[in-house]
Amino acid sequence: MAVSQHLHSNYADYYAEDSEWRWLGALDKVDNIVNLCGSLPHRKILDIGAGEGSILRRLAELRFGEQLYALEISPSGVERIRNRKIPSLMECSVFDGYCVPYQSGYFDIAVLSHVIEHVEHPRQLLYEAARVAKYVFVEVPLEDTRRLPNDYVPNPVGHINFYSSRTIRRLMQSSNLRVLRQVTTNPSKVTYMFQKGARGLLDYYLKSMLIRVVPSLATAFFVYHGALVCEKNVQ
Repeated sequence: MAVSQHLHSNYADYYAEDSEWRWLGALDKVDNIVNLCGSLPHRKILDIGAGEGSILRRLAELRFGEQLYALEISPSGVERIRNRKIPSLMECSVFDGYCVPYQSGYFDIAVLSHVIEHVEHPRQLLYEAARVAKYVFVEVPLEDTRRLPNDYVPNPVGHINFYSSRTIRRLMQSSNLRVLRQVTTNPSKVTYMFQKGARGLLDYYLKSMLIRVVPSLATAFFVYHGALVCEKNVQ
């Protein structure tokens, strides 16, 4: 099993240049990793679908994880990560998108942050993540709202799966994972302002208020981020 050719082509040069947007997003993503996984063992962390390494860079800055590892399908992403010279990065490799080339139980945490929405066979990758790590952290955009169009249209961002907080939880559970903690978060004010300026600030405060006051209504109409940390079910 491997990533289809058309998706592989989409990501081949995806990370040829640094992106301030991806760095700002990584700050929020790492906050969620630390908040959900801080009380768990986290000496050895594998970032699966590591992109151009923004999450790894931030983890290293916070000294969260003594040994960091990275896997990515995009050669441009792997090159970008290696060029960062992250001190705690042990290995960074191109992989086929599904077969994780490490022995079982090698890591404390496997991170799939904004990856599952891109994956054609998400359970296969989740099985592999749970095989090599004691805990699996997953974050996705919660795009399955009432505003989601009926028909799928390909786009350069590459999202092919669309989740709500309930469906991502069910995906974990149906992949033989037990959900330990789950949160729904609103991205930071800075990310909204970067995208839309003053209008973004209004969007941020509106969505922040709604998720506090009427969370079911907020997530029914607006996109938030859903993060979970799981462990493998023992049967």
